[in-house]
Amino acid sequence: MSKLLINYFSRYTFLSADDINIIKENCIIKKHEKGTILLREGEYAKQSYLVLKGCVRSYFLIDGEEKNTNFFLENDPIVPVSYIKKKPSEYYIECLENCIFSIGRTERTEKFLTNYPQFIPLYRKISDDYTTNQLISTDKFRNLSPEEHYLELRKSKPDLLERVPQYHLASYLGIKPQSLSRIRKRLTENG
Repeated sequence: MSKLLINYFSRYTFLSADDINIIKENCIIKKHEKGTILLREGEYAKQSYLVLKGCVRSYFLIDGEEKNTNFFLENDPIVPVSYIKKKPSEYYIECLENCIFSIGRTERTEKFLTNYPQFIPLYRKISDDYTTNQLISTDKFRNLSPEEHYLELRKSKPDLLERVPQYHLASYLGIKPQSLSRIRKRLTENG
């Protein structure tokens, strides 16, 4: 399972055999089954996640209705606001599939980087990449219509559309499932 994490880090930098051994010795890998709630509203997030395998969603519960806010697939980091701000979560995080994660905890990461400072540039690259992707995602969501957002998802994460139930996608796009069906039908008819 640590091979998945090594592959992820290798996207950012060359890893020597020593680096790989250090990562293997220090990583925390966990499996969670489909339906597992990783974080509930009101709880304090104690860790962050890197999705090595699986699909995860985040959502708010508003007047008994779930409002999806994000989906995470392989190689996507999940850093709950609660984890960063040390305050109760305002949303839920749930595994939509059986998942494998690399688990991050602030104290362990700080200790790791103190003991192995050669990994500091790698962590900075990953952090910069995460921040940039979050900003781009927010801008797109704010500026695109539901149909344009669906087209963007189809282009950037085509497997997401096959892995996530339509009612979850509709909630994420801010529309009803029937409206998503009409969008899909129209796009299919127009080629």
